[in-house]
This record gives sequence, C-alpha cells and structure tokens, in this order.
Amino acid sequence: VSIVGKQDMQESLNEDPFYRHFQDFFELPENYGTSLGSGVIIDSYNGYVLTNNHVIKEADEVTITLYDKREYTAEIIGTDNLSDLALLKIDANNLSDIKLGNSDKLKVGEWVVAIGNPFQQSLSNTVTAGIVSAKGRSDIISNRNIENFIQHDAAINPGNSGGALVNLDGELIGINTAIATGNSWSPQNAGIGFAIPINQAKRVIDDLLEFGVVSRGFLGVSMSPIDDVMARALGMKNVKGVLIVSVVKDSPAEIVGLKEQDVILKVDGEIAEDPSKLRLLISSKHPGDNAQLLIL
Repeated sequence: VSIVGKQDMQESLNEDPFYRHFQDFFELPENYGTSLGSGVIIDSYNGYVLTNNHVIKEADEVTITLYDKREYTAEIIGTDNLSDLALLKIDANNLSDIKLGNSDKLKVGEWVVAIGNPFQQSLSNTVTAGIVSAKGRSDIISNRNIENFIQHDAAINPGNSGGALVNLDGELIGINTAIATGNSWSPQNAGIGFAIPINQAKRVIDDLLEFGVVSRGFLGVSMSPIDDVMARALGMKNVKGVLIVSVVKDSPAEIVGLKEQDVILKVDGEIAEDPSKLRLLISSKHPGDNAQLLIL
C-alpha cells in the first residue's frame, strides 16, 4: 500500500516565535506538509497495516491508497520509535494480507524481493530483486535504537520505507527501512538497503495490540565491546562478549550481583557478540521475565 502522512505546518509554525514575529512577511502556498511511504497489509480481517514510524511520525492525518486505487483514512493503533515501526488500521472490505515468514531462517545469499513506492506516487507498486547481503546489522540509524537489520541489495529508495521485503515463497520477512548513500541531499539507492526482520516486528505488533506501547526489558549497565587485546588479557578464546563498564544503582544488574569488569558472554544460550546484540537480547524480554546470563 501507499501511505501519505499529512502534518499541519501552520500549527507548528504558530508555535515558533520567529514565525509569529515575521508572519506578515510569509506566504505559505499550503498549510500542511506531507511524507510518502509504503506499508503492508498483515491482517485483512482487522485491516491492520504495518509501516515505519518515520513515515507517519507527527502526522495529523494518514491516507492509505491500496493497489486497486481505493483510498482510506487510517487510524494509528500504535507506534514504536526505538524499532521505527507503526501499526495502522483501515476500515475496508476485500483486503488481501501477506503471510508472515520466519526471518530467523534467512540465509546470506538468499534471493529477496522488495515492494514499495519509490520517490513518488506515480511509481507505486514497484518491485525490485536482490540478495541478502548480511544479517544482524546494527548502529545504522542510531546506537540508541533497537536494530537488527537485514542488509540486502534490492533497489530501494525514498518512498520504499515501510514496504515489504519478501522471500521467494511470497512470505513477508522484513520491513524496508533505510538505505546507505553517500549523498545526503539526494539519497538514492547504492545497493545497500536495510530491513527490519519480521520476527522482531512480530514482537512489536503483539505489544502494540495488547498494550498500545512496546514494553522492553532493562538490565542497567553501561558497556563496551571486547577487542582482541582485551580478549587476550582476559584469557578469552573468542573476541565476543560485552564488558560491563558500570552498573546502575538499584537496577536489575545490581540486584543480581553483576559487577564492573564482568563480561557477559551469553543471554539464554545466545551469544552476546557486542553491545548492540546484548541490547537486542535484553530488550526482547518483558519486564519481570527471567533471563539466564553466562558471565566471565
């Protein structure tokens, strides 16, 4: 689907003291700004549409255009800035949804197809193909976000955000979110695109439907990656793990006895390769859940 978010720019400008002082000298051709993106129908019965949060962020009105040109005003069910996902709802009949796949089974080199609306509405429903270039990419948009991107080389451009990344079985395995480009003024495809794995998105969708917000686990440490020199000094066989630099007072980490200079190696048997991976593993828990940590 094609998604247009409309924001009332006049209301925003009225809050700007500079604009209020000089407003008699400004002429605005339109009192709103728009953003264009893509989305995926994931539940035809309830009319749920999944997209990126940045596509509809701060929008006062969201319009969804289907493949058959029908248009609907969407209701925002919930948004999550840390994962850059948003769940919308439209009241429509005769919808077709997509089957959700298992992104954990994706392999590097596997063929994938991207579907979306690059650049403008006249290019809606564009399909491109490529391969999975890498998995588990992080610190792409921000090291504060929860990132575990699928990197692929199917051509995606501005407007593809929120669109589907599917495998050759036609299953949704990712939501296209970002591109790497050397030109910030006119960002275009450079063969490096990033998609949110659908398994990560499922967790966000479930929380948004049940609670309206995403609830994440919290450990309470500041941390540093392990490099080769540090690994040899600690007698470690592999350069994988996370060094605890400090522990937040009264945090879960302090309560269970974690100390500075401890190294977290695994969470529930899964290797914590670096701080981004540890953040992902802990945030996948809900507050109150138990986790088993392997500590050096």
